[in-house]
Amino acid sequence: MHDLAPSPPTRPVVAVLAVVIREGAVLLVQRANPPDAGLWGFPGGKVDLGETLLAAAARELFEETGVTAVADGVITALDAHDRTDTGVLRHHFVLVAVRCVWQHGTPLAADDALDAKWVEIKDMEATLVLSRDVAAVARQAAAMA
Repeated sequence: MHDLAPSPPTRPVVAVLAVVIREGAVLLVQRANPPDAGLWGFPGGKVDLGETLLAAAARELFEETGVTAVADGVITALDAHDRTDTGVLRHHFVLVAVRCVWQHGTPLAADDALDAKWVEIKDMEATLVLSRDVAAVARQAAAMA
């Protein structure tokens, strides 16, 4: 039996990013899995069938960090393309950044996160290697707060 090359995606996958700003800091996780393994970004993941964007953001936040928050609105949407070294599209995600208001909990990495912590927005680019658009979305969310 021989391996067949995976079929290219036919549609994007919708996923959420839970953006939590608290006292000048943003809650970030270090990704354990590709794409962006090792990089820092927002907790998040795929939206389940029948699940609202806000419910998905609150669920993913809790699953990855143990933090409880109220998701209260969409900040922005981004395209994320994952390509092979030769440029073949493996995945296309539409990432919907959702503003979440912290309720309680101390970040503890779980699910597919290696680490989770509060990071001062003003220091995040100097202290961590971030996934694309994380700094811009965090500043946008902070301006909305």
